[in-house]
Amino acid sequence: MTTTTPPGAADREGITMNGLRLIRRHAAAFGRFAGMGSGVTLAASAALVLLSRWIPWMAANALTTVASTVVATELHARVSFGHGRPGLAGHLKSAATMALGWLVTSAAVGSLAALRPDAGLVLQQTVYLSATALVGIGRYLVLRLAVFAERAPRPRTGGGVRLRAAYDAAA
Repeated sequence: MTTTTPPGAADREGITMNGLRLIRRHAAAFGRFAGMGSGVTLAASAALVLLSRWIPWMAANALTTVASTVVATELHARVSFGHGRPGLAGHLKSAATMALGWLVTSAAVGSLAALRPDAGLVLQQTVYLSATALVGIGRYLVLRLAVFAERAPRPRTGGGVRLRAAYDAAA
């Protein structure tokens, strides 16, 4: 007795396999993003402690923030997303996500201070780390989908000239 595959089953299986590959690829990229971001943050924290011995804390914080943003952008572009060198535009966009993240975490901690001035260290850290985690997820999405998005391959004709119709059809 032979078994037949219902119509469309092979297509659904292909879609499922492609979906699983996509999920695994994004999960791996997110893992690299989180791991490298955490590593850069820890290194920046250590650098901040060292620098603040010789220069004012605010200046040390500004220097480590700029340096860690540049390093993290390079690592995320090259390793997390396999994008290659980010260039000035990539660095500026990444810096904008960092600035927005700083505003969000500052607003979260500031709101806690206004609503619960007597909040203990555990609650403060819970709010800060929760806001930081949400910012990290948001940064990942913005960097992955907009700043270092995967580029669709562009078909070429024999002479190397791109055909708009062929590109639109591939997209």
